[in-house]
Amino acid sequence: MTDPAPPTGAAPAAGSAADPEPPRAPAVRAGVPGLRGGRADLPAAALVVAALAVLGVGVGLLWVWLAPRAQFTVTSADGGLEVTGGGLVDPELFMGDDGVYVLLMAGLGVLAGLVVWLRSSRRGVVTLLGVALGMLAASVTAWQVGALLGRAPSADELSTVGTVVTTALDLNMRAALAVGPFVAVLVQVVAAVLASRDDLGRADAPGESSPGRVGPAVPE
Repeated sequence: MTDPAPPTGAAPAAGSAADPEPPRAPAVRAGVPGLRGGRADLPAAALVVAALAVLGVGVGLLWVWLAPRAQFTVTSADGGLEVTGGGLVDPELFMGDDGVYVLLMAGLGVLAGLVVWLRSSRRGVVTLLGVALGMLAASVTAWQVGALLGRAPSADELSTVGTVVTTALDLNMRAALAVGPFVAVLVQVVAAVLASRDDLGRADAPGESSPGRVGPAVPE
């Protein structure tokens, strides 16, 4: 006895070879966008650190030029000094040195943060760390250049009557070294928050932020 034929319009059995395979959405790479391609970002980050360290030399020269310093005239061989032109030394003079340094490093931090963000195609955590370390290197370099060129008068100068000497240039508040890195990182963070793309516009991740794209995650 033969089996009755299936009624017309009946759905084929599950697992039938006639079933079409459902369409699959394109795969999306998993992970934090800022950490993708971290190893490939290292050369660019190292270049940022080196460039900012060199710029620190220029900032140190500007600091020597702009920082307020008092001049004295040696009046006796035992180190007696007299303010050139008479009068008294302003007690805020030494705080002014730190103020000029802070303004210069904050300006460099804003410039570094903006330039690296706008010109770099490898944005992310590694580049951010490169900017922070580079600004720290620039801060230390500027401090040391200023302290070297603005060093205190020597014993021979202080013992020669009539010699004009200037006060030493140094950083009285070591916390000022953190101003440049903080400002540069702040600029980068604000730019990342305002970015319209989740992948921060990285050149090696085109289209990952396009809306409505869904698919299985592909591990790095």
